[in-house]
Amino acid sequence: QVQLQESGGGLVQAGGSLRLSCVASGSIFSIATMGWYRQAPGKRRELVAIITSGGSTNYADSVKGRFTISGDNAKNTVYLQMSSLQPEDTAVYFCNRASGSWYPWGQGTQVTVSS
Repeated sequence: QVQLQESGGGLVQAGGSLRLSCVASGSIFSIATMGWYRQAPGKRRELVAIITSGGSTNYADSVKGRFTISGDNAKNTVYLQMSSLQPEDTAVYFCNRASGSWYPWGQGTQVTVSS
């Protein structure tokens, strides 16, 4: 069973940057379209960035131009580079498949942006 482990979150001031990592227990990134999701308190989980097995990317309008998703198949790791962070980016961030059935969700990593 695939396990996902997110890390890299923290507390940052508005305008700051963070890089999140998602490590999978198996070699899934070469065959799956993966995504980063986030869930803010009281809100539904939303998909903010995706990367296909071929390396194509797409972003939600709310993060376009500020977030960059990338992957390292050899390390079974997907990254999310976040810059120009704003308080509205505060959420728990998760990675998972962006198409097809989800893998079991990891615990996520908390990102808090102070104004």
